[in-house]
Amino acid sequence: MTERAYDPELAPVIPLLPLGSDWTDLPAARRAMGEMIASLPSGGGIGEDRVRFEDRVIPGPEDAPELPVRVYTPVGDARTRPGVLYIHGGGFCFGSVEFEHQGAMAAADAADAVVVSVEYRLAPEHPFPAGIEDCHAALVWFASRAESLGVDAARIAVMGQSAGGGLAAGLALLARDRGGPALCYQVLGIPELDHRLATPSMTQFTDTPMWNRPNAVMSWRCYLGEEPGEVSPYASPVIAADLSGLPPAYVSTMEFDPLRDEGIEYALRLLQAGVSVELHQYPGTFHGSSLVTTAAVSRRSAAEMMGALARGLRR
Repeated sequence: MTERAYDPELAPVIPLLPLGSDWTDLPAARRAMGEMIASLPSGGGIGEDRVRFEDRVIPGPEDAPELPVRVYTPVGDARTRPGVLYIHGGGFCFGSVEFEHQGAMAAADAADAVVVSVEYRLAPEHPFPAGIEDCHAALVWFASRAESLGVDAARIAVMGQSAGGGLAAGLALLARDRGGPALCYQVLGIPELDHRLATPSMTQFTDTPMWNRPNAVMSWRCYLGEEPGEVSPYASPVIAADLSGLPPAYVSTMEFDPLRDEGIEYALRLLQAGVSVELHQYPGTFHGSSLVTTAAVSRRSAAEMMGALARGLRR
């Protein structure tokens, strides 16, 4: 592994982390990733004394299966709250609602919001557009059930990290182009946004922990197929010609992450299109380093993301 100036609190953990996943056996890789995440240091989580949750099954997209979601509601009075559609990460091929359960709990608690986390279909079994259409179906359901869920339909945000951030960005574009449901904010954490794999960070970071160029190549191959042809901006939001009219955004990037430059580029293009953006670039970090929750830079990035979400929902 190339020597890099990783944050001193993160460096000791790096030898314990994989350089990437073996995509030849995805079920085994999915199990291994779950076990690895479970083994990392924990900074503690939000309990059910503060946020309760319930699993539901809702209608999926037309001609598609029903869609599992998990609904998180802060404990307290029955006042109307903002809402957050939470989209888990995992390179379009990994992850689940359970995988990011604590992240959704934390979002509900920090923003005092009702959170709906969506169990979208994964590639390569279900390539694009299955995942984004599942997310859109969940947003339609969320907005249409806002009153019964105790949510202000005018204050629904979308939030995701990694591939979840890419899906969140794609969903914001799709909702705009389909005339709704309206989103008031988008949280794009270390987002996977560009299938072209040509940025300097994507070219350079071939052996970084957790995520690197070989992983990204396989991720997009699974999501779009071996010969994708003309790619939709709902899959690869950086290629969208028009970013105007999108909701304000929070974007985070990590220094030694192949996705760094596409996140920064997307944030700049949003700004140039007249969209308000809060952009944070964290030094000494790598993709997924926030899983080391005990590190000061991880605590800072989590607090800043949740703070931005809370502010975005109050606009």
